[in-house]
Amino acid sequence: MRTFTVRRARFIALCLLPGVVFVVLFTYYPMVRGAVIAFQRYNLFDITATPFVGLENFRAVLAEDRFWTALRNTGTWVAVSLFFQFLLGFGLALLLRRHFRGRGLYQAWVFFPWAMSGFLIGLLWRWMFNGQFGVVNDLLLKAGLIEERIGFLASPGWAMTSVIVANIWYGVTFFAIMIMAALQSVPGELYEAAAVDGASRLRRFWHVTLPHIRPTLALIVLLRIIWILNFPDLIYAMTGGGPAGSTDIVTTFLIQQVIGGDYGRAGAVGLLVLALLLAFSIFYLNATRFEKAR
Repeated sequence: MRTFTVRRARFIALCLLPGVVFVVLFTYYPMVRGAVIAFQRYNLFDITATPFVGLENFRAVLAEDRFWTALRNTGTWVAVSLFFQFLLGFGLALLLRRHFRGRGLYQAWVFFPWAMSGFLIGLLWRWMFNGQFGVVNDLLLKAGLIEERIGFLASPGWAMTSVIVANIWYGVTFFAIMIMAALQSVPGELYEAAAVDGASRLRRFWHVTLPHIRPTLALIVLLRIIWILNFPDLIYAMTGGGPAGSTDIVTTFLIQQVIGGDYGRAGAVGLLVLALLLAFSIFYLNATRFEKAR
């Protein structure tokens, strides 16, 4: 057994130092500084006077109708995106679990969008939903589903639907990857025993597959909720939160505060989002607490 000497401890500390410095400098310091700014009057156009103003920034944010509109939009954005991403991702994972020729190549092709930038995905879908020359309008016209072109991203009634469709397409891959990995962890002996007992495919899925992967499902759903809520890239690339704030969510609202130079209010929005996610995570983890599948 090796002796844990002072020299060895120094060597380990020296190896860890760059990583610790990087995390502190680029993660925790901005987080703490942003929290402090939330209680200051910190406007980029006058940084010579940044007094502490208590809860003034929070009161100003909560008094804005745009914030409450963004909060309602956030609920729609997260709930609808999550539901269809999970449903389609689960179905895709079940299909990809089967063995067929070219399975590896097909998996790589399906999973490729997850490696792309959210902002780039937004630009691609912005072009596809374009009201003048977008491919979505062309397809719907040729299929006879519409008689004239629709300005999807210019219409308050269609804009949220359009960005949600893009987000569903983008997020299906995440659920497919994670659920497929979970499915591969289910022991084959359980399926064989269930088949010997005469269980149908549906009963095997319900009584063997689901209980075994339920902890993984609970975790990835929570992670995805947090990521969707903190995913303004796609919306900002497609609509910038418009038209008339119809696609604004709380994180695009935060970006608008930053662009407007009001860092104090931006910090307040950031802390409100953090508190919202923390409260939801505690509630969700308590609600989904269950015994590990045997």
